[in-house]
Amino acid sequence: MYLLADDKFKAYNKNAINVFDGQTHVMNHDYPDTAFRQILCNAILHRRYEENNAPIHFYWYNDRIEINSPGGPFGEITVENFGKPGLVSYRNRNLAEVMKNLGMGQRFGFGIKWAREEMEGNGNPPIEFKVSNSNVCCVLRKKIAAEIKNG
Repeated sequence: MYLLADDKFKAYNKNAINVFDGQTHVMNHDYPDTAFRQILCNAILHRRYEENNAPIHFYWYNDRIEINSPGGPFGEITVENFGKPGLVSYRNRNLAEVMKNLGMGQRFGFGIKWAREEMEGNGNPPIEFKVSNSNVCCVLRKKIAAEIKNG
């Protein structure tokens, strides 16, 4: 799942180089790599594996990416406090350790925080979370082009 989604992300995430507005070139991306990978890894790690065979759904639209993970909040995480930095509860600690060792996560409890910071730094709208007791859907909105914002 991760590799297929990552390949699709690389293929569809448009990159542009701005050589006119500064002393050096600036790379512009529709979506920051780190934000996408953090959210995707969270979906894989925190998905409900017991009593549920539903897959993680990854949708790429013209204006957004949606990553939908079966299984709602777990442990100390609730619908109300979902996404607050530093809160950590894992359904599968072994999977968390494997993902960390494979470089798919650097620090437990900070993935959403980093994804939010990357989206803001890239000029994207804030990440949207649709959280219920049985599902988490994350919406990453495409960066709005400067000429549209200024026009």
